[in-house]
Amino acid sequence: MDALLGRTLTVLLLLGVLALAVVGSANAFWSSPGSGSGGGGTGTTVAMTLSPGSPTTFLAPGGQTSVVLTVSNPNPSPVFVSSFGLDTAQGTGGFSVDAGHSACDVAALSVTTQTNDGGGWTVPGKVGAVAGTLPVTLTNALSMNTAGANACQAAIFTVYLAASS
Repeated sequence: MDALLGRTLTVLLLLGVLALAVVGSANAFWSSPGSGSGGGGTGTTVAMTLSPGSPTTFLAPGGQTSVVLTVSNPNPSPVFVSSFGLDTAQGTGGFSVDAGHSACDVAALSVTTQTNDGGGWTVPGKVGAVAGTLPVTLTNALSMNTAGANACQAAIFTVYLAASS
């Protein structure tokens, strides 16, 4: 019985030494010291451009129309646009009218901010030398109230829009 106990203890002792050797190797592999540094940065985003928009129907006093335009993205990565709205810093409150209709009061015009039902738009990035483009329809975005005067008949309006991200 003493011989059996001695052999059992020897086997257990060898298994213990073997287990310590494996744990020690694994610990040395995963916890070896090291050092280093890294850096990163972002590029500069280039402004996107909006093509001149076209109304889908003629605009009349008391009416509204959708506007179709194209967004052009010269950046190598897609750009998310959350909304399009009137840029009131340009023109007269965001509007101007052609020179032949200077008596037309652009205060009769308004723009409804567009969000694509809250989903915004993702404009694809540039591929090679070609800017990414996305056609956008701004549904019922442009309106004229009933005060739109006869002086506005056949006028060409410029509507200044800004995209927000």
